Amino acid sequence: MGWWQVDADTLARSRFLISPYAETFASLKLLHTGSGRHPGEQAWLRAHLPGYRARLAADPVTALLVRAGLGRDWIADFLTPTPLDGEDFARAAARIRATDPAAARAHLRLSLRGPLPAELDRDDLPQRAAELLTQVWTETVRPYWARRRRVLEADVVARTARMSRGGWAAVLDALRPGTRWLGANRFQVNLHEYPPRDISGAELLLVPVTPRTGWVSWEEPERQRYALVYPCAGVLADDHARPVPASLGALLGRARAAVLVLLGSPLSTTQLTALTGQGLGSVGRHLRVLRDAGLVDGRRAGRSVLYARTAAGDVLVRSAGEGLRREAGEGVAREAGEGLVREAGDVPGGAAATRRS
Repeated sequence: MGWWQVDADTLARSRFLISPYAETFASLKLLHTGSGRHPGEQAWLRAHLPGYRARLAADPVTALLVRAGLGRDWIADFLTPTPLDGEDFARAAARIRATDPAAARAHLRLSLRGPLPAELDRDDLPQRAAELLTQVWTETVRPYWARRRRVLEADVVARTARMSRGGWAAVLDALRPGTRWLGANRFQVNLHEYPPRDISGAELLLVPVTPRTGWVSWEEPERQRYALVYPCAGVLADDHARPVPASLGALLGRARAAVLVLLGSPLSTTQLTALTGQGLGSVGRHLRVLRDAGLVDGRRAGRSVLYARTAAGDVLVRSAGEGLRREAGEGVAREAGEGLVREAGDVPGGAAATRRS
């Protein structure tokens, strides 16, 4: 397992940071695998995977660069610079573009654990990587960035609340599979058999992304800033994309119904505000109405109040969801029937149509 030696100063300087570049690189990894783990990822892939694959099919050198850079269990370092405070995507991409070509090739040999393919023995690899990542940002991330940023901010709120209850150990244990606090000032960052690193006195950054992936990075030669990129909490990644049944929206109002649908797992008002995009006052009013109706309940967790659906709220949401699925099924059947009628009607004589099929 890979672990870092930390001290009190490291934990004192640790903090969360949201990075547009990290979100873009995580999205590139998701496009590379081509398979999503939850409905939100799957819908996003359906929209953007064909264009991404067409881009690489037209540029085999860049396609090979992506495969080599992502490696097997080590990512080429120049592709994952440690995030900086307030850094937008353009400035991060400029850092990729400015990478020394010889250093980029060395990083690729490390990620490949072997010699570099002849096709990649060239000086324009940093430029190619920056151009591809810019396209991923522009076409597949930036259109959703406002929403994704709210989800990431909600995750930070959840982790901060966890820290107020259980300290840093509780946060580090739950970041992603393979991370845990080992005690004796040791923080396990992954399951790979890498030599331990002493990062005492350094700044540790925790960077959430919405795709289910993660990695570590650090600055050299100073090594004063270390970053651990982790996937945001599943409830946030999954639930923010859930549709609101029309019948539930008609009964409660769409905005209030959206709050109720999200509360299948406990969330704070700040998280609900981030996920719904509604104002804090509006979310508070919706929660009061839902509590008075016995559909949600709240309990204190440290400095926050976490809200979740009651049994009655679960029944209401489940019933509305079943109605939505039933309506969808009836619609599919109706369209299929109409299609058969149209097909038979287009051919003189129903029997002739049947024989031809």
